[in-house]
Amino acid sequence: MGTFSIWHWLIVLLIVVMVFGTKKLKNLGSDLGGAVKGFKDGMKDGSASEDKAAAAPAPQQVASTAAAPADKNTIDVEAKPKS
Repeated sequence: MGTFSIWHWLIVLLIVVMVFGTKKLKNLGSDLGGAVKGFKDGMKDGSASEDKAAAAPAPQQVASTAAAPADKNTIDVEAKPKS
């Protein structure tokens, strides 16, 4: 068992094109490219927002424990910052 030769890959490519058609493969390629671009943009935005968060911490809300919850199903929690 070795690596596949170029002829093996060409035959596989020909079979894939025959099964799915060029239009579906073109749509799949553009969808995949858009997803990769969105992921890269999200990673850039995430690192930029982390830098901003580290520079200026967000103000914390102080919850009043004396006030009753508006609904019986409401759970009152307090978020603690990561250390």
